[in-house]
Amino acid sequence: MNWRGQLARAWHITAKDMRAYYLKPPLISWGMLFPAVLILAFYLRDPGDIRAAIPGLIGMTVLFGATSVEAVAIAFEKRIGAMERLLMAPIAPYTLVIAKMTSGTLFGLASGCVAWLVAGAAWDTPLTLSAWPILLLGSLAFSLMGVSLSLLMREVFDAMTLTNFFRFPMVFLCGVFVPLGEMTPVLRGVASALPLTYTVDGLRHVLLASTGAYYPLWLDMAAAAGFAVALYAVTLGLLKQRLEELL
Repeated sequence: MNWRGQLARAWHITAKDMRAYYLKPPLISWGMLFPAVLILAFYLRDPGDIRAAIPGLIGMTVLFGATSVEAVAIAFEKRIGAMERLLMAPIAPYTLVIAKMTSGTLFGLASGCVAWLVAGAAWDTPLTLSAWPILLLGSLAFSLMGVSLSLLMREVFDAMTLTNFFRFPMVFLCGVFVPLGEMTPVLRGVASALPLTYTVDGLRHVLLASTGAYYPLWLDMAAAAGFAVALYAVTLGLLKQRLEELL
């Protein structure tokens, strides 16, 4: 099978996921409402400090949006046997990974852009095109993380629980509320091993003129791309290992 045909099949699966799952209650609650509640809580706690936290809040929104799609779509399809039918179709394993990754990436980008537009209207956050590559790389990495974690679970609730086990530490360790430069060396070392760190740090460069940023922008971009590549390899390997169980 040629790669163009595989990409066409991947897009059809992505479009199906967008139609079927974007308005599912778990995705709305965890992918959209929960980040919005956290942003509101932070704003009510300290309205004067909200502008400095906007890059972190946008990154957090992308994280929850991208990972929630996978927890809903993959776990649900495994339970009802839809994943089995997809794997029996003439598609390669990498096609399925690309399809699921794309649906999560698009939702994460859309969620982050909504938060970005609101921030731009309310707090004069710049709407610069230079933020797009950072958001895209971050959303790719988060989506792939969601795919890999969701492959381990069969129920949506279990997939969400496992995903939250990784998401919540990242929210509090990756510079969302406290810049990396203000962390202790130990916490900064832990944060450096997490993908959300580089999305938030990169957004600080482009949205706040590098205020509060810790790493150079090129390093943020390279690290985000590295996480995306590594997580793609992990996800593809995990899918191949679990083919027998899924079928």
